[in-house]
Amino acid sequence: MGRPNLSECRRGELIGTVAATFAELGYRRTTTAVLAERCGVQEVILYRLWPDKQAMFVAAIEFVGSNSERIWQDVLARSADAGTGAERVLAYEATHLGEFGLYRILFAGLSEMDDPAIASAMRQVYARFLRFISTQVRAHRRAHGERGRLPSPELTAWALLGLGTAANLSRELNLLGESARKRLIAAVGRRLLG
Repeated sequence: MGRPNLSECRRGELIGTVAATFAELGYRRTTTAVLAERCGVQEVILYRLWPDKQAMFVAAIEFVGSNSERIWQDVLARSADAGTGAERVLAYEATHLGEFGLYRILFAGLSEMDDPAIASAMRQVYARFLRFISTQVRAHRRAHGERGRLPSPELTAWALLGLGTAANLSRELNLLGESARKRLIAAVGRRLLG
């Protein structure tokens, strides 16, 4: 068995702080000096782990995708008797959507789509979300049988992602309170599942 990659381990230790900083400050206002300070390291350490700020941001985008999927997988592994996977993930998101603020990284990424590396990372994260959600919708509909003419699981996955985005926008703009956001996700999400 080979030695562990120390750089990979160190990136794993720091990426949560890097992501939280980008989520708070956005891409343009975040500097590598601020990232280093918040990570408790010198800038040179960050540059040993990632070649530049863009690579740090791309890693933060990828972290949002992998962290979200890890959380959803944990939800699926727990309480298997509490409805379909889609219902359990929806119930979780109705209560917890956006609580870490990491969605702000994706919002910031949208304003950087002219950068090919960032655009590619954004496409990969959303494709990952769509695959996961579509799979859960498909399994849900098999378990319950399709009632009436429902949109495809892929279109439903897009609608559920849109619902989450709208809920996060309402948080950022302070247009819906927490309980209203939870009701929005739960009620509309159930309708979308079919």
